[in-house]
Amino acid sequence: MALKVIVAGAGIAGLAAAWELARQPNVDVVVLESERRAGGTIVTEQVDDFLVEGGPDGFLAGEPELPALAQELGIGDRLIDQQARGTALWNGTELKPLDEGRAAALLGIDAGKSEIAAGFRSFVAGMAEPVEVLLERLAGKVKFAQGVSGFIPRTHGWHVAITGGSAHDVDAIVLALPAYTAGRLLEAAGASHARALAETPYLPSVTVSLAYRESQLTRALNGAGFVVESPHQIRACTFSWLKFPGRAPQGHALLRAYLPPQDGDPAQIAHTQLAGILGIRGEPLWSRTYYWNRGLPRYRAHHAELVADVRKRLRRLPPLAIAGAGYDGAGVSACVRSGREAAKELLRN
Repeated sequence: MALKVIVAGAGIAGLAAAWELARQPNVDVVVLESERRAGGTIVTEQVDDFLVEGGPDGFLAGEPELPALAQELGIGDRLIDQQARGTALWNGTELKPLDEGRAAALLGIDAGKSEIAAGFRSFVAGMAEPVEVLLERLAGKVKFAQGVSGFIPRTHGWHVAITGGSAHDVDAIVLALPAYTAGRLLEAAGASHARALAETPYLPSVTVSLAYRESQLTRALNGAGFVVESPHQIRACTFSWLKFPGRAPQGHALLRAYLPPQDGDPAQIAHTQLAGILGIRGEPLWSRTYYWNRGLPRYRAHHAELVADVRKRLRRLPPLAIAGAGYDGAGVSACVRSGREAAKELLRN
């Protein structure tokens, strides 16, 4: 008899878990996603001949998880390396070279100096490319607009309630949901103290991509972007068309600004400040704004111990594993690793 598994959440962690499970014989896996699209914070759009990233635009080149997954999916040849290297610091008057380790720290990237020194990688069609291929490989197994609203243990497995009133009886669950949702569901299912996970802070942010003709930029740009020493409006800017190939058509530039939530139009705020820093003449050809009311998690002290304790308590229940940015690292590679490890944990039970 096949092992029936529900994966709650179709972000990259949930899709990676489902892929790991679907490759095994005698496993029947279904992915339930409350939204109408997959990928979570991974969003890639084609705008005219520009390629725009709304969420993460790459992953650390030294991390093996995404290249390994890409090889399995048949898109290993679609990986691309970072072109422009180096980050500057805008101190209010000029752009000055900045140590890459300090730049990463200012941007909240949790990685060692050697990892940062290896640079970043992405995909020809952007970070959504592995998401789209995973959806193809998992055809028929991913259900949209169907969120998990709760689950209760049975003698052998779980009774899972779905938004809208339906339900499933399954042998195991991978809960690949943000910690603020998962903690509440786990506590209600009998995992004592799991609600503490729901207190993991997720910081809000806004990203704005702006397209220009290169002739509008009056200053020569070097490197992959800059960070702001004392951010009042923008925190950082990536020179997207220099960082990775294929992000803008010939003769054009694509900038991506990072802002905290604030009053006013983020695109106009970003353009005004970037125009002053980079010497931009005229208005952008177009802009795209992405709001992340709950973006990346920021782990508090003793977060790893809390996650380990919750996982220990889950062993007393029917097979259930947690995966995603809220637990084992917020980067895309960490999410892939977390999802696959969650699937393997269920298969060991």
